[in-house]
Amino acid sequence: MKIVNSQQEEYKAFLKNIREEKEESSNFAKLVFTVVTAILCAVIVCVILVENNIFLNNLREESAEDMHGVFKYSHASKKGFDVPFSPRRQNILLLGVDSNGNGTDIWEGTRSDTIIVVNIDPKTHSVNAITIPRDSKVYLPDNKGIQKINSAHALGGVNLVKKTLKETFGIKIDKYIVVSDLAVEKVVDALGGLPIYVEKRMYYNDNAAKLHIDLQKGNTVLNGKQAVGYLRYRKDGLGDIGRTQRQQWFLKSLFERLHSPQVITKIPEVLNVMNNYIKTDMSFYELSQYAAMARSMDENKVEIATLPGAPNQRGYISYWILDPVKTQEMINRMIYRVKPQMDGVKFKAGIMYSPKREDDAIALKEKLNDLGFEVNMLKITHLSHTRFVANKNNVTIDFFNWLQKKLPELHNVQFVYDPTEMYSVGSDFTMVLAEQ
Repeated sequence: MKIVNSQQEEYKAFLKNIREEKEESSNFAKLVFTVVTAILCAVIVCVILVENNIFLNNLREESAEDMHGVFKYSHASKKGFDVPFSPRRQNILLLGVDSNGNGTDIWEGTRSDTIIVVNIDPKTHSVNAITIPRDSKVYLPDNKGIQKINSAHALGGVNLVKKTLKETFGIKIDKYIVVSDLAVEKVVDALGGLPIYVEKRMYYNDNAAKLHIDLQKGNTVLNGKQAVGYLRYRKDGLGDIGRTQRQQWFLKSLFERLHSPQVITKIPEVLNVMNNYIKTDMSFYELSQYAAMARSMDENKVEIATLPGAPNQRGYISYWILDPVKTQEMINRMIYRVKPQMDGVKFKAGIMYSPKREDDAIALKEKLNDLGFEVNMLKITHLSHTRFVANKNNVTIDFFNWLQKKLPELHNVQFVYDPTEMYSVGSDFTMVLAEQ
């Protein structure tokens, strides 16, 4: 990458700083958050509780009653995140499971429509989240054979999911949170709806699955049933990947909603949902610690990604075929925190923009040119949600943070790592300028 004279020394200093950080954290180098759906409701509730000490004081006076035999209100007197309860990184498994119909056990025989591994580093207060497409073709342990990975929960519960992740990807799970899809509807309603930008007209009816989606394009406030439809919609040509992106946008909107002062009045109703539709092996204290960290976390330290691959259909079964090389590269980066080599790297920038953002795109191109980047541009009629996309493994969040200091318009822009290059203009990183 050619850097013009006024910027060359600064960029060299940036690279030098990255090398020093890598040396200082060599022991670690060997190794929210969009949600996605309401799987993070458990954590979100704890965020609210941690922020409202009065409510915590009331909880201390209540009986310590188990939730699903594992969720306890123990140690409620400990608040905040002053001293991490675990100095090492943790992998938290987040599962969103479907329903088998009325009157059935919501935790037995249910498939996991949402699978996310969240890697939390208490030392740096940073979070990496990998979404695993539910249609990913894998071999399930315990002689379950070749299946979509979302079948693991139906065939063997959380334990089989954890075993699959360890044997297939080398990811050891420390804790888990499982949320029934019913929780999405009830939590959104409890919060009084969720403002979100619906990126396209969504219409779909499935009487057998009792799924009815009818959403208009544009800014709207979704109620519970609409939120479920928005998250489950797949008829957009992108299938599971399109839905994964919507899960991430949904999560971002959910966190923004929690900044509303009206949220505190919703706590009792949300807790009731939590009691019935969320299962975890974490204590209340553990959840509150993670939640406190999440609430105080710099958004620029959150990195999200989806395991790369391509759709493939065999007979009547559609699979997501994972790219083995890029998948391993992503796991090394997101879970084991291996920092790629950046010395001598020459990045090429890309800008994808909606027609209404053409002036913004031209202005951004000029600024990137001034920084010494070669820039390719592409106008796309249908683009949703502005974001920064890292197309190459060596485009790190550290680089993004450096770039934000040069370009204030990148502040509060979501960082996404996507090596599939779905959003690429022959570029190493792409700035997507959508109407929203």
